[in-house]
Amino acid sequence: MKHLLTFIFLVTSAGALPSLAQTTASRVIESGGSGESKAIMLTDASLTTHTIFAPQNISKFSTEQKLPLVVWGNGACNDSPWEHVNFLNEIASHGFFVIAIGTMPTTSGEQVTERSTSAKLTQAIDWTVAQNNDKDSAYHQAIDTDNIGVAGMSCGGLQALEVAGDSRISTLGVFNSGIFITPMPSPLPGMPNIDKTQLEKIHTPTLYLLGGPSDIAYENGMHDVENINHVPVFVGNLDVGHGGTYREPHGGEFARVATAWFQWQLKDDEQAGQLFVGNPPGLSKTPKWSYKQKNFSKPQTP
Repeated sequence: MKHLLTFIFLVTSAGALPSLAQTTASRVIESGGSGESKAIMLTDASLTTHTIFAPQNISKFSTEQKLPLVVWGNGACNDSPWEHVNFLNEIASHGFFVIAIGTMPTTSGEQVTERSTSAKLTQAIDWTVAQNNDKDSAYHQAIDTDNIGVAGMSCGGLQALEVAGDSRISTLGVFNSGIFITPMPSPLPGMPNIDKTQLEKIHTPTLYLLGGPSDIAYENGMHDVENINHVPVFVGNLDVGHGGTYREPHGGEFARVATAWFQWQLKDDEQAGQLFVGNPPGLSKTPKWSYKQKNFSKPQTP
């Protein structure tokens, strides 16, 4: 597989990264996912601080068929995506290059629970842009860096919101999360210290996925949606609580809806977009989902 080949990377101000980087660890999750582009989870020697989920056959993607980028912040701001591997792998299997904050999860034993920072989302974008532009990289011209999604769950959703003003971002996903209506007096270590004015920095279509009234982030997320009046925003609620469906096979309903959103926003897939447009939108046909849509400029046709 081409992504297993060594390739030249860059030298950063922080010091020399491996000049001949390579995949140092990899694992196939759920037989590669349900999509047509069977995925693999891996660690790259030039980005050991993150976990990559990408189609196994990276060589089929090039200038004519690129992979949009999705970067992800984890629940609890954990520095490893161990709660979200099924979900992230599933998205990648539908033709996306996904980078999660933190080291690759182990197959068993204690998982990494150290905290991460929002800066790692930006670092993932920086790294991907550099790889995409490097003619010696296995990822050269395989990534569509004009179409970038940033998303996260719970504390990771706040991380996504903290970097939402980055002009390179094409769409935003805030899952089981929302900015606190009343700021916490003692926030968790690593939790972004942002208030509702941060919503003004959002410049892209935005998807909120919440776990219904039993989700501890429900009120915060719904309050965000009420106060976002300058960009298209869609909120879907499934009454599963704060944990979502990330650990279910292929990431469950949250993965299905998030993938459709990214297909629409990052690939211009209008069929996938029918889940979110219309009166009512397609999501309303799935039992137990409720929704609200705001500020959509695209035709709201049934």
